[in-house]
Amino acid sequence: MCAQANNGTLLDRILESRRAEVQLRKRVLPETALKYGVEAASPLRDFPGALTRPGINVMAELKPASPSRGVLREPFDPVALAQSLEATGAVALSVLTEPEFFRGSLKNLRDARKSANLPVLRKDFIFDPWQVWEARANDADSFLLIVLTLSDARLKELLALGRELGMEPLVEVHTREELDRALAAEARIIGVNNRNLKTLEVRTDTSFELVDHIPENCVAISESGIRTHRELTRLRAAGFDAFLIGTCLMLSPDPATALAELLGPRAKGK
Repeated sequence: MCAQANNGTLLDRILESRRAEVQLRKRVLPETALKYGVEAASPLRDFPGALTRPGINVMAELKPASPSRGVLREPFDPVALAQSLEATGAVALSVLTEPEFFRGSLKNLRDARKSANLPVLRKDFIFDPWQVWEARANDADSFLLIVLTLSDARLKELLALGRELGMEPLVEVHTREELDRALAAEARIIGVNNRNLKTLEVRTDTSFELVDHIPENCVAISESGIRTHRELTRLRAAGFDAFLIGTCLMLSPDPATALAELLGPRAKGK
């Protein structure tokens, strides 16, 4: 039930690129070396705890570009962004590390984490245990697993490795079938992506359609396409614990002000 061979879709091209790069990097930096890096990594921060505080919990996403919108922010300063978004009320950060299509990097992740006190998610297309070791060696507190791109066996393997390293992964779904697969793998943090990764269409209704099927003992996150405080409050009332928001923040002249508007009057009164 994993992604098929390249048929020309954007997702296939991204995965093809990532597989090639990971194979190259594995030859340059073997897993044994990464394990030494993990031993020297900074102590983990509580990612699940940050997402389950009372109120509206926003995980702010730092991404320089996206395949659908092109360059989002230039110049891109992960340090200034992390500090200002933390000060405004973000509870966690998601940092893109995919270099070709999103212009991300592990350096951005390290810089953002060093400059803030928030837990940080590595946002990438992760399919190999080597990438999980790499994430922890670069101080990530969690990492993304996209059900659409993984077999059931590999999903379980990567979940288990993340937990072995103290990182509870964010498991992303878009359909009921993917949600059922995530739950069968015993995922504990479920992200509903409102963006269809095959077509890039965004529908926040996807979150409302799936939230009732997420067990109460799981952390539920709504991702993508959220632009207003009203949408946040509706999704919170529907049962979501947290929200991943990136594009609208990165496109704003002042991302901190944009986040304050999303969080509402309490945030603006800080």
